[in-house]
Amino acid sequence: MRLTLLKIIPVMMRSLIILIVLPLLLMYCSSVPGSETFVLYNINGYTLEDGQLSGFDAIVVKNGVVEDKGASDDMQNRYAEYEQIDGNGHTLLPGLIDAHAHVMGLGFRELDVNVQGIDSLEETLEKIREYADANPDLEWIQGRGWNQVLWEENEFPTAADLDRVVPDRPVYLTRVDGHAAWANSKAMELAGINRDTPDLQGGVIVRDENGVATGILVDATMRYVREVIPERSPEEKRIALRLALEEMATNGITSVHDARTDAETWEMYKGFADRGELITRIYAMIAGTGDTFDVMAADGPVMGYADDMLALRSVKISADGALGSRGAALIEEYHDDPGNKGLLFYSQEELNEMLLKGASAGFQMNIHAIGDAANLQVLDGFQYVQEQLGDQSSLRHRIEHAQIVQPEDIPRFVELSLIASMQPTHATSDMNMAEDRVGSERIKGAYAWQTFLDQGTVIAGGSDFPVEKVNPFHGLYSAVTRQDHGGMPPGGWYSEHRMSREEALRAFTIDAAYAAHQENVLGTLERGKWADFILIDRDIFEVDASEIWQTEVLQTWVAGEKVFEK
Repeated sequence: MRLTLLKIIPVMMRSLIILIVLPLLLMYCSSVPGSETFVLYNINGYTLEDGQLSGFDAIVVKNGVVEDKGASDDMQNRYAEYEQIDGNGHTLLPGLIDAHAHVMGLGFRELDVNVQGIDSLEETLEKIREYADANPDLEWIQGRGWNQVLWEENEFPTAADLDRVVPDRPVYLTRVDGHAAWANSKAMELAGINRDTPDLQGGVIVRDENGVATGILVDATMRYVREVIPERSPEEKRIALRLALEEMATNGITSVHDARTDAETWEMYKGFADRGELITRIYAMIAGTGDTFDVMAADGPVMGYADDMLALRSVKISADGALGSRGAALIEEYHDDPGNKGLLFYSQEELNEMLLKGASAGFQMNIHAIGDAANLQVLDGFQYVQEQLGDQSSLRHRIEHAQIVQPEDIPRFVELSLIASMQPTHATSDMNMAEDRVGSERIKGAYAWQTFLDQGTVIAGGSDFPVEKVNPFHGLYSAVTRQDHGGMPPGGWYSEHRMSREEALRAFTIDAAYAAHQENVLGTLERGKWADFILIDRDIFEVDASEIWQTEVLQTWVAGEKVFEK
């Protein structure tokens, strides 16, 4: 059963949502892994084996694991005692893996006001007003998704704008990239933000010409308001997780790498897994190397929990902000904001010690770096770790995003055995402003997928949802075309970096599995691996590339259990 209630009534009172939706989601979530044994025949199957794309007409599953595959007649005859399921000629792919996402952020987006994609300030404000009016009992109005680049004004909004629509309650809305926040006057008052409030390392309070805070907080200064927002209730957290699981299953994601998992969320994930309610595999990244790391890493890395439904063997640290909010750290100043070089969150020495702490404990280190200064700092940090601990290739450290990298720094990914965890839709979402931010010369080292692939660097494909849409076929489309959904620009944006369809599929399957140390159990449909796969409505290797983003998932299977059917 698929939940659609929130999509029909997006501004419904949250207390009523919890009362109505929670029981529905309990019914929706299947028990995973299962013990299904069957032959799924009459399919147009694809997988990657021995580095090559291969096809098959039938797949055999025993106790949730791939036992065999081949021609339909052969598989049906050889396994005649198994249940026989007709695939109706649909295309089958390995389950897609999102190698960089924010699971709870996706769920909370459904509970809060979502203004993503709205292309005017006034329409954004009207959506916020409607949500506030529909939720009169909410102490705080929270949400995310605003993007000033889409608006005619193309400038940051202000607290005064929000005050026009919600003057009596605090409002806090994160930008689409999660690296800036927009607060109204009430929220800033409760946070104690005034003319004398200092900026923080790795963050700024945007101020007007008189030094007055405008209502925009970039990166580290967001914590001023976050720290006074009441904690979400356990019920809200559970329903947010269920909503996120439902959304991922609907879109064909069978495994996700959760970027920044805290201790409480990890325990909730374990509880879901223990009860058989986790319908998407989660590879968790511990949130930083502070107290949270000390608690969560006390027993060392965790792999294979609940039959590979959960893993905890990596750490997420952010080195800088984002390009859209001009917090990405650049070596030279922003092309469209002279004097601003963005924000490094740590000194080189601080970052070195965090990397060393995590790697010494046997954890893969996954470091957010968007600007070229941040990527340089992180590369230097991994060089330091290698000098201290020796070869690090077995830990498979990653740089998350790797968006703007000096061309001369790209070969260091190979030298340091680093994985590039990249999100193709970032390129197509950012192409309307990226060159404005960095200029025509630095853009040559931006979103440079083919340069990485040509030198042998593994690219793990992801979306960064809810920054981008959860649908992985949007990512596959962006990787192959480097165009928006209208086919612009003709030929693709810096088309020399387009991926082939096979390279794109690899990034979202076996290479994403490799980036999580899971290539022996996930990522392809080889014998002995978990039977995670999806059925889709078209052959993405045969249709025109312009259609890939329109692909619809018909069924999603995890460990031989059907967890979604359209």
